[in-house]
Amino acid sequence: MKKRDYVTGKELTDKQWEQIAPLLPEPIQSSKGGQKRAPNRACLEGILWICRTGARWCDMPERFPSGSTCWRRMNEWQEQDLWTDTWHKLLGTLDARGRLNWDEVFADGTFASAKKGEPESVKQSAGKEQSLWWWQMVRAYLSGLSLLPQRPMRLN
Repeated sequence: MKKRDYVTGKELTDKQWEQIAPLLPEPIQSSKGGQKRAPNRACLEGILWICRTGARWCDMPERFPSGSTCWRRMNEWQEQDLWTDTWHKLLGTLDARGRLNWDEVFADGTFASAKKGEPESVKQSAGKEQSLWWWQMVRAYLSGLSLLPQRPMRLN
């Protein structure tokens, strides 16, 4: 397998990365060996690409680490309570530069009911349910606008 060179600077500016980098610990190589872990910036830019495009993880372009690598890194950051801080920092820098259009954020068809409703026998598949990280990002966004009270999320 050839070594991949990741292109940086497509989703984040160097200045944004300088502000976010200290929040994310460098990935530690496994004591069992194996491949060198992908850089944090490349993983974060892959995650941001997914957030921006709404694409599936398996559709990640070659310039980023694989979708599964980015997803696992995001999960690690979430488990270490680092992801929300990182997300707040990024939103803050974008908002300060006037790069966020708050009128268009989170317009999503999953909140719209079907015209004739859905038969009770139809259950939503697990694949279509929004994952925990998605809801935590919505909560982080809304709490930044002071639309929700600050309280911990309840896990099922």
